[in-house]
Order: sequence, then structure tokens, then C-alpha cells
Amino acid sequence: MKKLISLVLALSLALSLAACGSSSGTPAADKSAAPSDTSAAGGKTYKVGIANWVDHASLNQIVDNIQSELETRGKELGCTFEVEYSNAQADATVLNQISADMIADQVDVIVAIATPVATVMQTATESNQIPVIFSAVSDPVGAGLVESMEAPGGNITGTSDALNTASIMDLIFAANPDADSIGLLYDTAQDSSTAPIAEAKAYLDSKGVKYVEKTGSTTDEIKLAAESLIADGVKAVFTPTDNTVMTAELSLYETFNEAKVPQYTGADSFALNGAFLGYGVDYANLGVETADMIVDVLVNGADPASTPVRTFDNGTATINTDAAEAMGFDLDALKESFGPLCTSIQEVQTAANFE
Repeated sequence: MKKLISLVLALSLALSLAACGSSSGTPAADKSAAPSDTSAAGGKTYKVGIANWVDHASLNQIVDNIQSELETRGKELGCTFEVEYSNAQADATVLNQISADMIADQVDVIVAIATPVATVMQTATESNQIPVIFSAVSDPVGAGLVESMEAPGGNITGTSDALNTASIMDLIFAANPDADSIGLLYDTAQDSSTAPIAEAKAYLDSKGVKYVEKTGSTTDEIKLAAESLIADGVKAVFTPTDNTVMTAELSLYETFNEAKVPQYTGADSFALNGAFLGYGVDYANLGVETADMIVDVLVNGADPASTPVRTFDNGTATINTDAAEAMGFDLDALKESFGPLCTSIQEVQTAANFE
């Protein structure tokens, strides 16, 4: 009997050690496995390093949804996604340290939120080839991150928050067909603003409408730029998915409300923070899709080099009802004007973060 008990215990210990032996490190995933196939991931722990550029509603929404989706997928697949999260707070020195720390910690994948982070992480992983999944990069090709949207060609791919700028311009003139001067508010250092601002200028030039540009690189400078646009008599203001303006939005929106100048922006999170309207990018969905790409790379062995960058234009216009009321808009009339140009219209009230 003692010999039988010893044999059973030894067998149990051996099986336990075998299971633990695959619980960490870069996975040797079965590339033929389907996303829902638990055999590729069962019992494993994957280290996921998430680096955020700055603290504001848009980017925080991405991070929150990546983490919640990874938790859900981990339960489905029988594995663990261990998240190491850091925020650079728009400081390049801090970002470089975050990069070094993640590489030293031997994370299995780096998730880069916004273009400045993706650029640093791409350079940092050239020698070690740690996969990089970016999110909220407006122009991955223009930023030099990928060779093309369909075939990135390196160890990096991800999700893009590229805008359909013409659609936002159409909304401006749907609400005010007689608008004869449009303000462009952005930070010239933000890659996310370069293409949309150029597209906005081309659109306005084609309609013979005057535009006024004002820029800034800090919250105070952006607020002064907004006040200057109002002094110049613009009828509406356009801001793309600009991180600097987004960071300033909570201190900005009352300036536009008091002047009755609507601000049209590139994401619903701007509207949440007080802007009159956000259109085009649902950052909650962006976070979920980014998490799914992380799972595909880690669990299924998908190659970033041949994994197309995902883009989104959900066609949803988000109206801030507080701003609409402050400016004297009739909400039903707005919805009627915007309806033919959108797939859906939603309403928000001003708050710091999404619930």
C-alpha cells in the first residue's frame, strides 16, 4: 500500500511540474489554432506591457477596454494575460525608461497607445523583435511604422484611429450651411493632426470657405488659441484626434459654449469632455479590437508583419447635450440635419471619464 501511495504521489508531482513548465515566457503558439481554441493557450501566462502616452479620456478608454477584453479572453482560453501598465504623461524621457523596463521584464508583447509611444517601441524592439501592437495611431504609414496598412512588414501592427475628415466637415455645414469661417485648432507636433488638418483645408478650399488656424503645445496655449479663434469670428471649430487638445478639453469647452461656437472633433471622448460634437472614432471598440489582435499574436502565433492594420469609421455622431443647450441648438433639428450623414446619433453630457 505504501509503495502504491508513493507511486501515485510521484505521478501527480510529475504531471504538476509538466503543466507549470509552460506557464511563462514567449509562447510557441500553434499558428493554425483558431482564436477560440483553448489548446494553444491553456494554462499559460502571457506578459503584456501596455504603455500609454498621456492621461485623458480617449486613451484611457482604450486601456480600460484592452484590459477588460484580455481578462474575458483569458477566461475563455484558459490562460492568463498579466498586464504591466505604464503612463508616460507626455514625457519622452519617461517613455524611454518605460521601454527599457518592459524589455528588461521580458514582456511577450508591447502595446503602444498613440503614435509617440509606437515610434519609441518600434525602435526599441528592432533587435529583440518583441511584437508591438499599437493603438490610436492615426497615420501608421506616414509615421513610418508600417510599410502599408495591408502588410506592415515588421514586428509591428495594430489599430488606427484615422478620421474621415470630409464627413466631419459635412456635419459642420449640415448644422450651419452659411458658415463662412472655420477655425482649425490643433498641435502641430501631433502626428494625429497632420493629415486631417490638410484634408480639412482642402475641403474648405474646394467650398471657398475661409479658415483660421490656431495651434498650441500645452493646455494653456490651446486655451489661448481657442480664445483667439473666437476673437477672429469663426463660426465653428474643427479639431482632429489631437492628444494635446484632448488633454485640454475639460478646461476649454466652456470658452466655446459661452461664445456659442460649436467645436467638432474626431472622437466621442471629446464630446464627453465638453466639446459640442465627436464623430468617427469609438475608442471603446478600438480597445477591444486591439486586445483581440494581442490574443491573435500571442495565442495563435499571428505574424505582425502580415497582419493588416485595422481601421474604424463607425459613422456615429456624439452630441454633447449640455453644449447644444448652451449654444441654443434645437436637439431634434440637429438630429434631423445630421441623420442622413451618420449611421447613428448618440447623446452624452459633460464628464471627465466614461462610466
